[in-house]
Amino acid sequence: MLETERLILRPIAMEDFPRWAEMMGDAEAARFLGGVQPAAVAWRGFMTMAGAWSLTGVSMFSIIGRETGLWLGRAGPWSPPGWPGTEVGWALHPDAQGKGYGVEAATATIDYAFDVLGWTEVIHTIAPDNTPSQRLAGRIGSRNLGPTRLPPPFSELPVDSWGQSREDWRARSR
Repeated sequence: MLETERLILRPIAMEDFPRWAEMMGDAEAARFLGGVQPAAVAWRGFMTMAGAWSLTGVSMFSIIGRETGLWLGRAGPWSPPGWPGTEVGWALHPDAQGKGYGVEAATATIDYAFDVLGWTEVIHTIAPDNTPSQRLAGRIGSRNLGPTRLPPPFSELPVDSWGQSREDWRARSR
């Protein structure tokens, strides 16, 4: 579990699924997450993240509001086979967007990736027209490294790799 000023970041739990399904069912929120998904399909993605925690000890954290206990989204390390790098990704529920939670969660999980997991670089795979995520990546010091390719079944989606090295991250946060 990680804690920030306003957030608790912890492994995914069953009580998170209703808001996860809402996020994945929202056209704007799910636009860059593979599109709108009915709850039965969102369940599979939810279980994938939970299973990754169970089998590898690494996956995205649930973002929980410290004061409200409300599930706000997900953020954290993600590096399945064939992925173009060691990613720290994020996705926020529609009612949590635009409040700085993404920057706060990404910062904490990048620290975790470098300090606990020992990663030497992080990337963020971002669609070329996903300007909110591009702005977030820029705010945390990442830069656009150019187009990259995800493994199937996502290989046809256009994505850019944004990222930075552990050295760049540490130099920035001094």
